[in-house]
Amino acid sequence: MNITSIAINNSRVTYLLLGIVIILGVVGFSSLPRDSMPPFTIRSANIVTAFPGASPERIELLVTDPIEKVVQEIPEVDYIDSESRTGISIVKVALKESVDPSEMQPIWDRLRRKIDKISMPSGVSNGPNLNDDGLGDTYGIAVGLENDGYEPKELETYADRLRNELIRLQDAAKVELTGVLERRVFIEYNDAELANYQLSANELQSIISATNIIIPAGEIGIEDERVILEPSGSFESIQDIEEMLIPIGQETIFLKDIAEVYEDYISPRETMVRMNGEQAIGLHISLKDGANIVQLGEEVDLLLTRFNQSLPVGITARRIASQDTSVSESVSDFISNLIQSVVIVLAVMLMFLGLRTGIVVASLIPAAIVMAIFLMDVFAIGLNQVSLAALIMALGMLVDNAIVMAESMMVKMERGERALDAAISSSRELMIPLLTSSLTTSAAFLSFFIAESTMGEIMGPLFSVITITLLSSWLMALTIVPMLAILFIRVNKDTENQKPGLFDKLIVYYRGLIIWALSRPVLVLASVIGLLFISLVGMTNLGFVFMPDSERNLVTVDVVLPTGISLETTAATVSQLEQFLSDSLFVQESRTQGVTDWSSFIGEGPRSYDLGYQPEQKQTNYAHLLLNTSDSDDNQLVIDQINQFAFFNLPDAKVTVKRLGSGGGASVPVQIRISGPDANQLISIASETKNKLRSIPGALNVDDDWGPKIKKVYVDINQSKLSLNGLNNQDVALSSFTTLSGFTVGEYRENEDNIPISMRTEGSLDVVYEDLEGLNIYSQMSGRSVPMAQVADISVDWQLAKILRRDQVRTITVESQLVTGFTANEVSGPMKSWLDEQLPKWGSRYSYELGGESEASADAMGAVIAKLPMSFFIIILLLMMQFNSVRKSGIILLAVPFGIIGVVGGLLLTNTNLSFTGFLGIISLAGIVINNAIVLIDRIQLELDENNRPPYDAIIAAAEERFRPILLTTFTTSLGLIPLWLGGGPMWEPLAIGIIFGLLFATVITLVLVPLLYKLFYRVSVSS
Repeated sequence: MNITSIAINNSRVTYLLLGIVIILGVVGFSSLPRDSMPPFTIRSANIVTAFPGASPERIELLVTDPIEKVVQEIPEVDYIDSESRTGISIVKVALKESVDPSEMQPIWDRLRRKIDKISMPSGVSNGPNLNDDGLGDTYGIAVGLENDGYEPKELETYADRLRNELIRLQDAAKVELTGVLERRVFIEYNDAELANYQLSANELQSIISATNIIIPAGEIGIEDERVILEPSGSFESIQDIEEMLIPIGQETIFLKDIAEVYEDYISPRETMVRMNGEQAIGLHISLKDGANIVQLGEEVDLLLTRFNQSLPVGITARRIASQDTSVSESVSDFISNLIQSVVIVLAVMLMFLGLRTGIVVASLIPAAIVMAIFLMDVFAIGLNQVSLAALIMALGMLVDNAIVMAESMMVKMERGERALDAAISSSRELMIPLLTSSLTTSAAFLSFFIAESTMGEIMGPLFSVITITLLSSWLMALTIVPMLAILFIRVNKDTENQKPGLFDKLIVYYRGLIIWALSRPVLVLASVIGLLFISLVGMTNLGFVFMPDSERNLVTVDVVLPTGISLETTAATVSQLEQFLSDSLFVQESRTQGVTDWSSFIGEGPRSYDLGYQPEQKQTNYAHLLLNTSDSDDNQLVIDQINQFAFFNLPDAKVTVKRLGSGGGASVPVQIRISGPDANQLISIASETKNKLRSIPGALNVDDDWGPKIKKVYVDINQSKLSLNGLNNQDVALSSFTTLSGFTVGEYRENEDNIPISMRTEGSLDVVYEDLEGLNIYSQMSGRSVPMAQVADISVDWQLAKILRRDQVRTITVESQLVTGFTANEVSGPMKSWLDEQLPKWGSRYSYELGGESEASADAMGAVIAKLPMSFFIIILLLMMQFNSVRKSGIILLAVPFGIIGVVGGLLLTNTNLSFTGFLGIISLAGIVINNAIVLIDRIQLELDENNRPPYDAIIAAAEERFRPILLTTFTTSLGLIPLWLGGGPMWEPLAIGIIFGLLFATVITLVLVPLLYKLFYRVSVSS
């Protein structure tokens, strides 16, 4: 079957199908999902258990350890991280990256059943609960409700109204609130008053709980119907609670006679949200799968404009974080780069091929791209940096098919063949070689698509888009190009009087070069092998950045105070920072560079507003600030000034200021995990490690994740005195707990809200350390009370703030940010040498491993490299199917490594770091080299078989015949990638530079080394 013949003989149908594809592609372009980067799956979940009052050591022993032992029974688990701190256990379960997303839910369900069977100690108030919901969700648009003087309850009412309207938007999946104050109904009692009525707090709790009925009582039959029976008894108002009857002997009294009942907000607060220093509520919006975040942003803007008109003066709804804006700008920039690349390639075609031939070849570009976009829509591949970069990368490659096809037709037409015959015969000759070269090029990217890693999911669309584009190009080259060539291309058969063109002049020099190289094989091979060796040595001098930070005009600030610090103290620290932002960085008429607005999340971070951020669990000593800057170029100015302010003004806080990280990268660039059994020894080793790390240039904000020890109050109960006073341990625990914390006795319904009812003693919020000795301990049996000092000794001691473990071993992580201009390897390298020297001194039970960027890059690169043999096998298979020759396949594969010479030279010349995308460029370059080599080797065979040339002459003739197509491919690919070099940012710059410079040298390899290797492999002599 000849595709070209079918297309030409049914030209009207062909043009109709082309028109349909173009229309569908243009229409589909507007509906394609848009995002900054391709989504990826987070294969982790947290198991959270609350054990109020328990120390980190008790939490570790009684809660964390049993949970970890159960988790390790799941074979799909990659590693287990745990955190045991006062009152709470958090176990993070990370699955292997080879686990398919569709298999995750059954694994979580299996794990949930296992942890439900764990016997937890008495005193655990909540959990263990496996939280796997929404860990992979990104709340790309965040809205804040700014408040000026209104009560929190009023602000919450408007926030609920706004949430209800946001969730109804077509592309919105979830809307979650942050900064909402939790309400409680408090019943404050006096123990002495209860004792007068011969009541204990425990008895009062039981009476209240039994009175507040919030469940239906079953069903009854009325004739032929079943009707629900709902008894009264649930609290409908505060008055209902106050007038609840409490039995006292043979009498009853109202609850309000012995306790005060009122509604208030919980105190102390657990979280807080502020916008530009003012109290606020945050609303975080996530996107539906396959939806367009830019379109969602437009819907949100329209809604906010309308909603703000209904708000009272003093409350304003506005954006906090806007991923849709950055996505829109990113996609627009990349589309601009794509258009520039198309224009450059079109100009190259017209310049070097002439008007008629240039139009024919150039027509392939928009046709193939539109067809690729149509197929992207079919396969649900959205527009993002990766897919658009793939289109730009494929741009230079896709014209190669058209060039080779048009060149072949022109040569045959110059020999006297009719245009139609030339088209059909060229198609017959080139259909399989061009298909093979396209498939081998795309196969080079297969390892990224099948890599079992997060970076595989992120970079996988490269393979899909490049494969779609190259196959579209191949199909167009065999159909549309010959059809247009028949209409437009005219050849001048009077070659003697024809004025030589640029390529004709270059071929003369190239012929001399190839003859010279073929006569000096040892010198040429020694030269290129020497250059390869030098480039490999030069690669060691390249800096390596796994994934550069985001270019979004957003700076994040993490503030961490010592564990145990109150939320009010953290808020006061954040207020100092906010005052500095307002005074020194806030953009105004006199200051055009800096911060346009900011939001502060105290006690708990915001929902995941970007792929590069995941929130931590609630901690009163933690705050996260989002700073929108005037421009991405101003990010460093903001970072430097905040770092300077924090250094001189916030000595007790660990302040980390940075750009937003890229999805799939490491959150902390330098991490050293030190593991061992003894906490004190670990802290000592970590201290030495921190001191060494601080001495290495490039390390910034060096710290560890355990933090300093914190105070605890130790109550040493004297059992003899306790017994003499008719008390027991439960009386001590219950009295102190209810006095200091209170306990929940039910719920109160207010409209659609269920508000917890909490019992606590009078003055519980005002208790300080000095009051503990006088705290009354009440007997739950007799109602008798004695001061705590009479039955216990009270002292202050020090304890670990938290205990962190990895895979059931205590692990302390020393970490560091980087000074601008330094890479993680420049810091980790010297540290690793020092750590290897120190390791024998620590003892056999202590070890270390590098985390951060070193681990992330090793995992990602390792996952890709592990799949490279599959790509290599497919390429070999395709080559063997094409040539049925081991030697020809070997020639092509031997030419591939030499392309790295140009890559390293280009990166060193432009002073650019190697990165994951740079590694991707090397793979891409290998595909292009294979592509060109296939076409050249195939032409040598054709010269031998059809033109009956001697082997040496066949090599020269084939090299000359393929000189122009290969050179044009180099020009179009290299020049077409210049916009990506200049406008792709730090992420795509190494890839573009690697391909541009690598291809320039790889072209020499293809045009010189491949013919030379063919001569050596087939022992071709000059006289043959």
